[in-house]
Amino acid sequence: MNNTPRKYPRLVSTPAGEVEFHLMTQADEAAVLAFAQQLPVHDLLFLPRNISQPKVLTAWVKEIERGAITSILALQNGEVVGCGTLVLDPHSWSPHVGEIRMVVSTRVRGLGVGRMLSQETFALALSSGLEKMMVQMTVDQTGAIALFEGLGFKAEALLRDHVRDIDGRKHDIVVLGHNVAKVAAQMNAYGLPDAVAG
Repeated sequence: MNNTPRKYPRLVSTPAGEVEFHLMTQADEAAVLAFAQQLPVHDLLFLPRNISQPKVLTAWVKEIERGAITSILALQNGEVVGCGTLVLDPHSWSPHVGEIRMVVSTRVRGLGVGRMLSQETFALALSSGLEKMMVQMTVDQTGAIALFEGLGFKAEALLRDHVRDIDGRKHDIVVLGHNVAKVAAQMNAYGLPDAVAG
């Protein structure tokens, strides 16, 4: 498994045009808030907190500074069009498990940005030495589910009526998991190179 640190900023080409990936810092707070406030509310339901609220975003930045969260921003012409986040909790009973969270602007959906961002966030997680990763989303986010299934994630749980939207409607959440350690062991056994280059 590749434990080489990722290097940023990183430029990638997508059908939507060139996109820059860089690590989120406090300087990005206002731009990320503007991005989050333009997202459909339904896209935010799988996140533990509503990132379109300024106080939530401020807490997010503090978690980044503390090292519990690493967020990659996708920017196009200086505007945030996507965010991939890796959440770690080394003091929990699952220090070997990381959670990936991802949101993408409706403007660039279907144009490869989400696919590239999910791959980049997955590669960051691989370089962190995690043994397992998980991601969760509402069951109707079929495009996002397909993206992560393409990276080898498999459905592990269905949480019925797990989140409630602002209109009071309840939605199911699907949890996908990826056993990185098992896949890495299988790849090593067959003499295959790393799945994602640094």
